[in-house]
Amino acid sequence: MPADRSSDLAALSATLTSIEKVLDVPRLRIELSDLEAQAGEPGLWDDAEKAQEVTTRLSTVQSDIQRVEGYRSRLDDLAVLFQMAAEEDDEGVAAEAEGELATLQREISSLEVRTLLSGEYDQRHALVQITPGAGGVDSQDWALMLWRMYYRWAERHGYELDVLEWQEAEEAGVKSVVFQVRVPYAYGTLAGEHGVHRLVRISPFDNQARRQTSFAMIDVTPVVDVADAVEVDEKEIRVDVFRSSGPGGQGVNTTDSAVRITHLPSGIVVSCQNERSQIQNRAAAMVVLQTKLLERKREEEAAQMDAIRGTKADVAFGSQIRNYVLHPYQMVKDLRTGMESGATGPVLDGEIDDFVEAAIRWRRTGDEGAAAS
Repeated sequence: MPADRSSDLAALSATLTSIEKVLDVPRLRIELSDLEAQAGEPGLWDDAEKAQEVTTRLSTVQSDIQRVEGYRSRLDDLAVLFQMAAEEDDEGVAAEAEGELATLQREISSLEVRTLLSGEYDQRHALVQITPGAGGVDSQDWALMLWRMYYRWAERHGYELDVLEWQEAEEAGVKSVVFQVRVPYAYGTLAGEHGVHRLVRISPFDNQARRQTSFAMIDVTPVVDVADAVEVDEKEIRVDVFRSSGPGGQGVNTTDSAVRITHLPSGIVVSCQNERSQIQNRAAAMVVLQTKLLERKREEEAAQMDAIRGTKADVAFGSQIRNYVLHPYQMVKDLRTGMESGATGPVLDGEIDDFVEAAIRWRRTGDEGAAAS
């Protein structure tokens, strides 16, 4: 085997070993066994939410193990292939080996990037909104082009994508598009796309064929699972009973049936005296308390999502994260990572993995730097 190819295979093997350690494959195998046992329980789908969590996680763990084991097997086979090509001086086998090496380098690099997705929300599905900015009809058309780029990207990977909102513009393009990417780690993968994207081109809407600069905002949010009910720990509430009274102090009944519940952690106080029995009033008060706690939870999660997304930048010149130039030259360049490509057509057709992965690495470096400081 050529010495350079031997070193390439050794480097790939070392990278894969590092990935195996980060993923903790022995732990994944134990988790897989436990998940398979849970998935086989007869009453699993009695709790649809839990069943969905189990089956989704089972699919993810199975995929991770199969990918790592598959890459290890392909590396072993590739070493044999290079050896065979060298011994038999077979150019066809050598070309096949070179092609497989390039494919493995690309795929293992992508998996290595996935191991960087360790943020609190990185495993979540992603909610993406595309909004045109300065540039009028050109920016509305640009927003539609970006939608197609992400749609084609998801299609290439076989990712499920649900359109939740679609506002057509009057002349061309869209006023707003909101869609959800329903695949594990979608948020961690797409978080680096959040920001202003700038397009420079000859406007198809200008009679004089002048160059136009357009902007669009990509807003990426992790999808938050909000429970339909909030569990209330009995240890965290104080229940007081008192005698119900009607208007002007008139007694409703002669028993202490009214109930006041205080949620100690939040300080929320609710009471109910409408029902005839203490048990009924307690149950009604608990419903009110759960409703108030759910609303507070939603407000806190909304504030948290705003903090995660960061302050929205003005959708205008100087605030962009990535430039797409179609005239007077062809270039897509990310201003944060330095990643660039002259193949603007394929990029706009969804071939954005290089940009996405570079942004993941950039984001991880930024997170580590912030933690260190």
